[in-house]
Amino acid sequence: MPEYTAPLRDMRFLLNEVFEADKMWAEMPRLAEVVDTETADAILEEAAKIAGDVLAPLNRDGDEVGTKLVDGEVITPKGFKEAYKTFSDGGWFALGGNPEFGGMGMPKMLVGQVEEMMQGANMSFGLMPMLTAGACLSMNVHGSQELKDKYLPNMYAGPWSGAMDLTEPHAGTDLGIIRTKAEPNADGSYNITGTKIFITWGDHDMAENVIHLVLAKLPDAPSGPKGISLFLVPKILVNEDGSLGEANNTSVGSLEHKMGIKASATCVMNFDNAKGWLLGGENKGLNCMFTMMNYERVGVGIQGIGAAENSYQNAVTYANDRLQSRSPTGKQQPEKAADPIMVHPDVRRMLLTMRALTEGGRAFSAYAAKWLDTSKFTDDENQKKHADSMISLLTPVVKSFLTDTALESTIAGQQVFGGHGFIREWGQEQLVRDVRITQIYEGTNGIQSLDLIGRKIAANGGAFFKLYIEEINAFIATQESNEKMAEFINPLKAAVANLVDLTEWVMEKAQGNANEIGASSVEFLQVFGYTSFSYMFAMSSVVALEKEGSEPFYKNKLATARFYTKRLLPRYISLSEAVKGGADCLFELEADQF
Repeated sequence: MPEYTAPLRDMRFLLNEVFEADKMWAEMPRLAEVVDTETADAILEEAAKIAGDVLAPLNRDGDEVGTKLVDGEVITPKGFKEAYKTFSDGGWFALGGNPEFGGMGMPKMLVGQVEEMMQGANMSFGLMPMLTAGACLSMNVHGSQELKDKYLPNMYAGPWSGAMDLTEPHAGTDLGIIRTKAEPNADGSYNITGTKIFITWGDHDMAENVIHLVLAKLPDAPSGPKGISLFLVPKILVNEDGSLGEANNTSVGSLEHKMGIKASATCVMNFDNAKGWLLGGENKGLNCMFTMMNYERVGVGIQGIGAAENSYQNAVTYANDRLQSRSPTGKQQPEKAADPIMVHPDVRRMLLTMRALTEGGRAFSAYAAKWLDTSKFTDDENQKKHADSMISLLTPVVKSFLTDTALESTIAGQQVFGGHGFIREWGQEQLVRDVRITQIYEGTNGIQSLDLIGRKIAANGGAFFKLYIEEINAFIATQESNEKMAEFINPLKAAVANLVDLTEWVMEKAQGNANEIGASSVEFLQVFGYTSFSYMFAMSSVVALEKEGSEPFYKNKLATARFYTKRLLPRYISLSEAVKGGADCLFELEADQF
């Protein structure tokens, strides 16, 4: 039976030692009021218990049983209702919420670590608080005071959950062609009619109410994306006194039969003149949606880390237990029939690849969360502008690169198990299936790659990109006289120089061929990701070198950083050459020749 233990030591290392989050929190009055190192540690400890003791034991059985639609009601697997109540009673839905409505107001740097634990322990369940938090965030920013007073307290407290209803059968990425309609009523409400698909936790039996955020178009709306509006549509209507009233005209048409995350309900949602309320003004739906999208996309990257960490932990246990063959250098455990497979170089290669990609991803997501927190909590307009630029640039990389590397890591974990990795009871094949969706939803990784090079770099002349490169180069300058850091700084410097040159190459080529950006975007994002991980490992190594002799943890951090620098970072070289292969070779075949 697979097990999960929250990686608290590495999380604390990032928060307290690498990014010194406590100093940042102390400088921002709204954060200083609610969080410090002691508070953060207590939250991490309790979250680890929930993840390991409550959610992880439900993961495999939930996958085996799945959710079911019975007489129009979504039934969750055994134990999920109780887990939801435990989660709700502990106040976990409120962790990052607005204190004005019962939230705790915690920073994303801390919330992200909690999210990783939940996703690593049980991704199907972990989607619930993630989506509820996203819905709350958009409501908090764009909802009227009346709507916030009416809905947010119960969503933060847990009795009500949230769902995002964007996709339609004919409209995925191209939301401008949605057909869901919103007809205004005399009382200020709207009648919402349409069908949405792929709605995660669109309905279930764990909460009293489900609050849907639904994209729809008004009768006189402009065509395309500019005509989209966002509406709050509850499953159960809420009376003026806050009590639950009649059922709204929403229904579950069916549940999707999925490759993974089977314990979460992915619903086809039907709205038949369901009553809803406008958020953020007419034809402002995309603006409202993107308020939560940066958080959600960072959250999806964190999902990937959680699954990869789970896979790594169980693969390490297996590699130390499984006896097969002898070490190339001679018997390591002569008293046994064979040595543990941990002695074999290729097994170590797989485990270290998993470890390095997961630790690099955890650091990068925390780094991105730092900019989300700065944007949200700073009172300095210049700081906010800088933070907004950085998170705009980094979000597609967090979403795509962390989920791409997570799939690689879970497959590597499955490979360590050999034949047992293909068998359901060992849990590794579930992690591969579960994590696969992270590359698809919240904008496919191909779309994220286009967003990075097309919108976040080329569209603004590389302004956001220059800020990031200036920061990395400033860090490099602080370490160039540190001889111990040369093994990390010199490769980082070369990778950064390559990334700058590659960016200029793509932007120049795109001026003559509109296909160049699309042709190079995926490999370009990968180069960006590997370079960014090198930056993360370099920052971590500064701390680890200073404390190397104090405990084995720091020596292990340096060993992982060396493996990454020597064996994984060089991938950027071949990826850069692939980018420079250009777009022309993609269009030599006619459509009917494929």
